[in-house]
Amino acid sequence: MQKQRTVIVSMDVHKSGRQYKSSGIDFLSSRTRNVTDFGYMAIIHSDVASETFSTSSIDNGGVANNDVSHLRSLDQLMGILSFVRATSVKAMASVRNFEIIVVGAGASGAPLAARASENPNSSVLLLEAGPDYSDLTDTPADLRNGHHNSVVDHDWRLNYSPTEQRPNQPLPRGRVTGGSSAVNTCIFLRGVPEDYDGWVDHGNSEWKWENVLPTFCRIERDLDFGHETFHGDAGPITVRRYPYDELTELHQAFLATADELGYPECPDQNDPDGWGAGPQPMNKLGQLRVSTASAYLAPIRLRPNLEIRGNCHTNKLIIERGKAVGVEVILADGSTEEIRSKLVVLCAGAIHTPGILLRSGIGPSQDLARMGVDVSAEMSGVGKNLSDHPGLFILCRPTHPELVNSDQPIIQTILRYTSPDNKDRMDLQIEQLTFTGRENVPYFGVAAVLEQVDGAGELLFPNADPFVSPTIKSRFCEVDRDAERLADCFLDALRFTETGPLGALTDEVMFPDLDRVNDRGDIIDLLRRFSASGYHPCGTARMGPSDDPDAVVDQYGRCHSIDGLVVADASIFPTVPRANTNPSSIMVGETIGEWLRTEPSRYNL
Repeated sequence: MQKQRTVIVSMDVHKSGRQYKSSGIDFLSSRTRNVTDFGYMAIIHSDVASETFSTSSIDNGGVANNDVSHLRSLDQLMGILSFVRATSVKAMASVRNFEIIVVGAGASGAPLAARASENPNSSVLLLEAGPDYSDLTDTPADLRNGHHNSVVDHDWRLNYSPTEQRPNQPLPRGRVTGGSSAVNTCIFLRGVPEDYDGWVDHGNSEWKWENVLPTFCRIERDLDFGHETFHGDAGPITVRRYPYDELTELHQAFLATADELGYPECPDQNDPDGWGAGPQPMNKLGQLRVSTASAYLAPIRLRPNLEIRGNCHTNKLIIERGKAVGVEVILADGSTEEIRSKLVVLCAGAIHTPGILLRSGIGPSQDLARMGVDVSAEMSGVGKNLSDHPGLFILCRPTHPELVNSDQPIIQTILRYTSPDNKDRMDLQIEQLTFTGRENVPYFGVAAVLEQVDGAGELLFPNADPFVSPTIKSRFCEVDRDAERLADCFLDALRFTETGPLGALTDEVMFPDLDRVNDRGDIIDLLRRFSASGYHPCGTARMGPSDDPDAVVDQYGRCHSIDGLVVADASIFPTVPRANTNPSSIMVGETIGEWLRTEPSRYNL
């Protein structure tokens, strides 16, 4: 029997017996609570918790002592850890008929399942193609480590397809409970209000900034700006920024150089009106990653109406008389199983959600014919409208090799700004990267990134084999306006390697070969050959009104052509936000999950 760890939590409470609720778990508060029911650790949320949490009870791989020295109360730690040995304490019946099946336990699927299962009368099955680690002690170290992205053991091995000009390029996607939120670099940028008001312009009035801001606030527990009206201080996702004294020398130099170049300081990159250079908002505490698996699923694994199943690869929908009535899954041993439900919600992401739709006969007829799949519903937008953030990485050799240390956070700072004469703000960003991600290569990087794109790519699945990856066509910088704006950003990023404190730490630019870049035309050619993904694919099953020929779902995520089917992930974004897409994906899952909980009749539940 595993040794139980005991954590004593002392709290001041307004009233004895007050019931607190956090992420769907109800705790009956008392002056002192002895937490022994959880295999690793529980952190209890109190509105007025005043005792300092002792980090002596946290093993290596959790929050190090020096990483929480700035935290003054247990209250600030809520939402970081609550991994439980659910399988040892929860007797879940082997149900094969559910009210809701959620496919994909990633950035959108985990919060959606958490919200939907708050209704105790609704049975929810959450399926994940990758493994499910229900206990922190079983979670691999690379998934706990938020300093780096982790794309080795829990990756789908996808690539943007090569062209005559462009080489093959990786597109990492998380294949594990938590999805890409469990493997990314933990950047928590929301985008700008105009992103979501732009979704309204595509016929989706529910998604205006005024409506989504409260959801963003509900998601986050911002340790720096939680007191602001446009932030939250009690959500499941902890967000903080590195203070100046925690920045590496390279990142300190980046901010100092931005100041010399005339960019304003921006201490909160999620301020709706902010722009300039400053620390990245990060969904981690110390080195510990705060994924949707740890923030949303860990506290709710004891719910009797929720089942989480890992290693279940969803092949296709079961469709009867124009209605989705379940899914066919492939288990770890290769066998198949049909699971029935009243509603199926696809949260498999911008690459795999279209794959499931196409294998189910939902998509463009010419694509279905190529795949050998009978048509269930002709929908021309499935797999189209692929958006992402193209960027170019400037590889630099430092003046001193010890400046590059792969044990440090890979990203800490950012510059967000607007290209010349662009009518929409904040379409460009420059990021400082501490190291390249390659072992024994002591280089750092400066990345120029286009945040608002006009061009669009597509997905092409060769056949109906659920384990065959699609051809992913990025079409980065094929639109002249995209190439011109990214060229501006590249030139701005290059100045960081030549100017001020960061220029003083740059010995040589190793890539691109600047001797071959003689004019703007050379830069455009360079971008069309070597610009790479920001790992933010979206838009491949976009939402919009029924008279939009490329809209797959309406603004509530309901499929236009198949009843009983909802899509709720980055694939429904009409346009890519001017930010990393993880927070927006969480917001979509939270929003539609809340609709499922509070307005089930909208989904015929």
